[in-house]
Amino acid sequence: MFSSFFCYIIPFAPAKVQFFFVILQTNIKNMHIDTEQSPWYDRIWAALIFFTRIPFWRIHEPSRESYRAVVEYWPLAGWLTGGLMAATLYLCSLWFPYIIAVLAAIALRLLTTGALHEDGLADFFDGFGGGTDRSRILVIMKDSHIGTFGVLGLIMYVLLLAATLFSMTPALACLAVIAADPFAKMLSAGLITLPYARSEEEAKAKTVYRSLGWKAVAGLALQGLLPMAVVMYGVQCTICDAMLILLIPALVMLFLYRYIRHRLQGYTGDCCGAVCLMVELATLLAICTRLSI
Repeated sequence: MFSSFFCYIIPFAPAKVQFFFVILQTNIKNMHIDTEQSPWYDRIWAALIFFTRIPFWRIHEPSRESYRAVVEYWPLAGWLTGGLMAATLYLCSLWFPYIIAVLAAIALRLLTTGALHEDGLADFFDGFGGGTDRSRILVIMKDSHIGTFGVLGLIMYVLLLAATLFSMTPALACLAVIAADPFAKMLSAGLITLPYARSEEEAKAKTVYRSLGWKAVAGLALQGLLPMAVVMYGVQCTICDAMLILLIPALVMLFLYRYIRHRLQGYTGDCCGAVCLMVELATLLAICTRLSI
């Protein structure tokens, strides 16, 4: 219909109007092609492939463009990684000492994600710990070698994570992991409201995430808050405790957001992974101090 309309009106329009209609028609065709080539589930599938090492790509390979929207379904990937971690923690606690169950759950998530976020955390600490200016931070973060700050940061993170889970009962730890993983990813997705600090060619994944629209923000909120709400309702959490559990990681995210914006004037994929882990740890610490079952 649009094509026949353009063919009829363009010959009688001024040159500038003709140019406008040609561009508009081209964009409509491109949108139609993208819609046909990229079904709605491609973006979800791309997020599961990108954020885990489970071979979903053997079942279906989404379009390249779908990977630009993976952050919009990051918490959904957290449902999977958090659920697998919680299941491992619970099952191992039935047969082994609890500390072994905690370490096995952490190891399982490292295998599931390919240590994607932990790699970002190490690069983050190396870059921001050893870099004196923006350009130096970016150079250090892109270096494949790990430095002193990265090693110490990873050790402290794993120790704090293990100690936090070990201080909870197995039941509370499982619920906390299921809630904290998607919630932290939801908050951390806000980091991409900053400009990307590198060019797309310099990106490790060769992909720059697209900006978040209101539909993406609503979807992120649903993915991240739903597991948290279910867990809080299940343990009969008070309103005061719920507010603190939500507020503490949000404040940590706000601090990291402002710090990264000040030092880097943008974000990288390493920043996203590092912020996700630190916000998740803050969420678990908040749950640990406020809830008990």
